[in-house]
Amino acid sequence: MKSMSNIYESAEATLGFISSPCLAKVELRVASRGISDRDALSKPDPCVVLKMQSHGQWFEVDRTEVIRSSSSPVFSKILLVDYYFEEVQRLRFELHDISSGNNGLRDADFLGALECTLGQIVSQRKLTKALLKQGNTSGKSSITVTAEELSGNDDYVELSFSARKLDDKDFFSKSDPFLEIFRLNDDGTESLVHRTETIMNNLSPVWKSFKVSLNTLCSGDHDRELKVAIDFTASNGDPRNSCSLHYIHPYQPNEYLKALVAVGEICQDYDSDKMFPVFGFGALIPPDFKVSHDFAVNFDEDNPECAGIQGVVEAYQNCLPKIQLYGPTNIAPIIQKVALSASEEMHTKEAMEYFILLILTDGVITDMADTREAIVHASHLPMSVIIVGVGNADFTDMQILDGDDGILRSPKGEPVLRDIVQFVPFKDFKHASPAALAKSVLAEVPNQVVDYYNAKGIKPKCMSDYESTRTFSP
Repeated sequence: MKSMSNIYESAEATLGFISSPCLAKVELRVASRGISDRDALSKPDPCVVLKMQSHGQWFEVDRTEVIRSSSSPVFSKILLVDYYFEEVQRLRFELHDISSGNNGLRDADFLGALECTLGQIVSQRKLTKALLKQGNTSGKSSITVTAEELSGNDDYVELSFSARKLDDKDFFSKSDPFLEIFRLNDDGTESLVHRTETIMNNLSPVWKSFKVSLNTLCSGDHDRELKVAIDFTASNGDPRNSCSLHYIHPYQPNEYLKALVAVGEICQDYDSDKMFPVFGFGALIPPDFKVSHDFAVNFDEDNPECAGIQGVVEAYQNCLPKIQLYGPTNIAPIIQKVALSASEEMHTKEAMEYFILLILTDGVITDMADTREAIVHASHLPMSVIIVGVGNADFTDMQILDGDDGILRSPKGEPVLRDIVQFVPFKDFKHASPAALAKSVLAEVPNQVVDYYNAKGIKPKCMSDYESTRTFSP
């Protein structure tokens, strides 16, 4: 059997293209959606075979890799063809389900095909059609072919990637990571450039180095952005794993609970009804397990309040087994949620309620621009934000939000009206008393409250008239 690298050369010679000058070389990227499962227990192992017609016969030109157990595959193998503007070049994309352990077509199941001309794909840039089965009947599955003409730059780069201390996502063994590299296109879409091999049972993988043309990688544009993605997130780790920051130990609280109790027990003395709305972010939540950045920890969106700090602790412990930690770490939505309530209080023009948002997070936030915008907006409202960094991540961005080293500004350059953010890394108080942590994170709150009401010209109410100060905690 001919090697894959020789298939195109032999097909090219058979089709008689050597004597005619090539107008351009075109890269074809292929993806498919809605492929039917083999049965109730297994998904197909799809592969696309590209054929070209000559003298009424179809000749194989190239084929993609086989993707195991996928009903909507995105193939990383790029199909390279010569494009002749003056000729009608008929193509046939055949989708096959390859038997496990065998990459050949002899025992493969035919899933459908698309026939078109190369000119159709080049002119439309992206062509999506239903796959035609035997007898030219169409099913629910479709195929998408994207074309890009090469710029003429033949340079290649060799890349190698490795990772260390990845999150463990498998319950009985270590994770099986692979790496995908995407190119960001001019229209904002992404194109898969390369998918590495999967390294089984390894949290510090070293993937094989690979070569890729600059045309494929960045269309010859050295300044084009790339996205590198690993196939999982959830930086806190599996709560069932003792290494996780969310691990529920039977005899001692984790770092989240320590920080929550230390700060919450101080704040609750200033809340008359001792009811605390509690929200979470960056998790897949039931019943549909879509990612949410402002879900009620007690799963009651209409009434997210918990009775006392003990109620908050119980809601947190009950919530963990029911969700899947995910990402990214976006905190702007939760700041905006509390700001909405604070804006309603502002319109009363009385010193009735002041909101304290306590954020417990393990790492680098991924929506810095939106968070800065949200904080600048919140600085006009009766609220403060306390951020406790849990774990050993790089909290440089959090220090920027604190504003102690300069005035925080929105992406548009608008400065905060007043400093409302206090950040403290929990690791600095890991061996100190809870009172030391509480004192540090709450030290600026009294002045923030006074500064707000002074700026508004609102005088303090008499104790008999004072209702409550509400505390939020995600």
